[in-house]
Amino acid sequence: MANFAKPSAPRFSVDVYQNEFLPEGGRDVHAIVTVTSTGGAAATRTAVPARGGAAVVIMVDCSGSMEYPPDKMRGAREATAAAIDTLRDGTSFAVIAGTHVAKEVYPGQGRLATADPATRAQAKEALRGLGTGGGTAIGTWLRLADGLLRQSAAAIRHGILLTDGRNEHEEPAVLRATLDACAGRFTCDARGVGTDWEVKEVTGIASALLGTADIVADPAHLAEDFTRMMEKAMGKEVADVALRLWTPVGAEIQYVKQVAPAVQDLTARRVEAGPRAGDYPTGSWGDESREYHVCVRVPGAAVGQEMLAARAMLVLPGAPGEPPATLAQGLVRAVWTTDLAASTAINPQVAHYTGQAELAQAIQQGLEARKLGDVDGATAKLGRAVQLASASGNADTAKLLAKVVDVVDAAAGTVRLKAKVADADEMTLETRSTQTVRVKKT
Repeated sequence: MANFAKPSAPRFSVDVYQNEFLPEGGRDVHAIVTVTSTGGAAATRTAVPARGGAAVVIMVDCSGSMEYPPDKMRGAREATAAAIDTLRDGTSFAVIAGTHVAKEVYPGQGRLATADPATRAQAKEALRGLGTGGGTAIGTWLRLADGLLRQSAAAIRHGILLTDGRNEHEEPAVLRATLDACAGRFTCDARGVGTDWEVKEVTGIASALLGTADIVADPAHLAEDFTRMMEKAMGKEVADVALRLWTPVGAEIQYVKQVAPAVQDLTARRVEAGPRAGDYPTGSWGDESREYHVCVRVPGAAVGQEMLAARAMLVLPGAPGEPPATLAQGLVRAVWTTDLAASTAINPQVAHYTGQAELAQAIQQGLEARKLGDVDGATAKLGRAVQLASASGNADTAKLLAKVVDVVDAAAGTVRLKAKVADADEMTLETRSTQTVRVKKT
């Protein structure tokens, strides 16, 4: 595979934060594994391409609802043009129009174009032909994107999907099967424009394909958002990186969750990777840092004993017939003690991200209770969310919560539900509920 000594290639590091001390009989070990990638090429149009190149497919909702109001379709065209302008020279790309069927807009004939001044101009000219009409079947869009991306040898394969409505012309099981089939083949950022789409559908697409999800309530902001998304996509340089966890005999992984920059449970995505080892997908990387909460259950041991509870490694698939490359690794330890102060201390990083995961859950449960008319349940959950956001310094989430509840006492979690809440404010809070704030390391 690639030579990681190249100046343009990012370097990975793994840091483990934990309290390794367990009381007598203690079995669960918690650790925050921080993965950092640094030293890659800058995300600019003329930057050194990602190793193996990049391919991007933009999927634009062209269903009938995109014409109401007209600024939605106009914003979608402008945003797609802005994303095309952000493509790095040499990147393979295509544009798809999505309704109850998927159609190629550019370049057509089952091909991908190669980004340069001429093809960018041609693609933007083709956007003039985007019309509206028909329904919404997002699985067809993703299947066409998958087919286009699979013909590319690019290492970085990425999709950007925009929708304004619910997936009404396709059975939910069909979309789930499509996401299962596409997972691991390309990543995808998903955006909902306006307020008539389903949050769980859009966030589910992004989660399954290891991308980001967000709301763009005002179509006038689409171009800015698409530019940022494409800049991040162009900054990715290493694909298919996995977090490999090895455990000794008798130890078992209980769960693995990405906790920063957003909460995402990876536990069920484990792929066995040899004796007592499993790989958890992390997708593509540029210059960035992410954090993972790992819980390991170890066999009981006597006081004074210590053991390696898990080895956390970043691995990259090798060429056919070659073993994977280990990019970095860190160790999770367990030590049994009778020192009560040592064994009951909670590591600050573990405590912080446990709270951030609870914050996301409290918001989602509170909003669901509110939709069901359960005033007491919604008040309790959203009050707890306000308390957690305040305690952790998550100012962005606190501001979003303040648009849904009147905060009486943030520290105590005392709130009152607002009588009227704008759809955009409620959907923004739900869509961004999993976004976390990083712990302030000392």
